[in-house]
Amino acid sequence: MGLDLVQIFKDASIIVQIITVMMMLMSVFMFYVIAERLLTFRAASDQSIRYVQALGEFLRQHKVNEALQAANHSSKSPVAKVMQSGLQALLQGREALTTQGPDDVGDFDLVDSVNRALERVKERETANLRKGLPYLGTVASATPFIGLLGTVVGILGTFQLLKGDEVSIKEIGPKISEALVSTALGLGVAIIGAMAFNYFTSRVENYVIDMNDVSSEFIDYVLREGRG
Repeated sequence: MGLDLVQIFKDASIIVQIITVMMMLMSVFMFYVIAERLLTFRAASDQSIRYVQALGEFLRQHKVNEALQAANHSSKSPVAKVMQSGLQALLQGREALTTQGPDDVGDFDLVDSVNRALERVKERETANLRKGLPYLGTVASATPFIGLLGTVVGILGTFQLLKGDEVSIKEIGPKISEALVSTALGLGVAIIGAMAFNYFTSRVENYVIDMNDVSSEFIDYVLREGRG
């Protein structure tokens, strides 16, 4: 005989039903976050690969404006967004070195200006990449305990039935079932949430490494250009 989850839900107490609905709603939003992050990371990966390949060629040919235009057209790539800020800082810095304001404050450090622009955007892009991940972590850590709460309530209902003189298995069975199903549901949601959280966290770390590597290489380029 198959497991009739609908009937088990109907036979459950109101508290267990509320707990079950809450976990199902959490799981629905969890799958939404997973799907959204998968699509976002896929687009970011594709655009980042193409942009990094183009960026190297642009910088070898000293085509800073072209590199900036390519970054503007790669709006889903965190690497391109970081480089967009750095390239803009480089162009603005070069212009600043050729002019002097009415209240000049001293020597202008082009490398420091570019580096600060890169760091600002790296922090923001890292935060954007982590969007939704705290929720996955919360689901992974909280749903086992929520399911356990449903189990405890179900077991308490079973003990209430056992107070009677004669209790059949048909009366005890639904209470035991709702207790076990609640735990299983909580564990199932938690396992998926934990796996997704760890996977996306590793992807974010890889993107951070890519942004750091490209930024470091760009700073080297700015230093070489300044020495030249």
